[in-house]
Amino acid sequence: MFNVRFHGRGGQGVVTAAEMLSAAAFDMGLHGQAFPTFGSERTGAPVVSFCRIHDDPIRFHEPIAVPDALVVQDPTLLHVLAVLEGASPVTYLLVNTSRSFADIGLEGYVDWLAPGRAATLPATEMAREVLGRPMPNTALLGAFAALTGVVTLEAVTTAIRQRFAGVLSPDIIEANVEVATRAHGVICHV
Repeated sequence: MFNVRFHGRGGQGVVTAAEMLSAAAFDMGLHGQAFPTFGSERTGAPVVSFCRIHDDPIRFHEPIAVPDALVVQDPTLLHVLAVLEGASPVTYLLVNTSRSFADIGLEGYVDWLAPGRAATLPATEMAREVLGRPMPNTALLGAFAALTGVVTLEAVTTAIRQRFAGVLSPDIIEANVEVATRAHGVICHV
């Protein structure tokens, strides 16, 4: 089983990101499960969302204490909450920032991780450029696919199209696909 924990703030699409990752896994013939946990339900409040991916049906719904991957949509949470709790040297770490790990105070932590397990991505900036809004979730999903190989970019883009069909205009949906594709390319070339 592959366990992913998303950390962000309300309004960043943290819950939607976990749901789309679960749908991407399903599209690949795997089983996926996504569910959130959050305190005060308001924009800007810390939100944690979970996604499990497995070959077999998933029958439990406990929060993920030992993640195989951490996706941090808001790096300000790194020093406020126990975001890195439960991680091991083989955990993947993807952080939404244009700054280096040293600049955000994680240089020692990243050195502890196995090579190729950590990446930063300016997902918010990418989203602003393409979508005109600071919604980093689809960029981070594209980057997640490249970093981990757990799901394909094709499965991610299919999940984006399915999740937003009838909710967003076709132009905005395709802009989200573009953001995910750009992010995937950035991580593939790191």
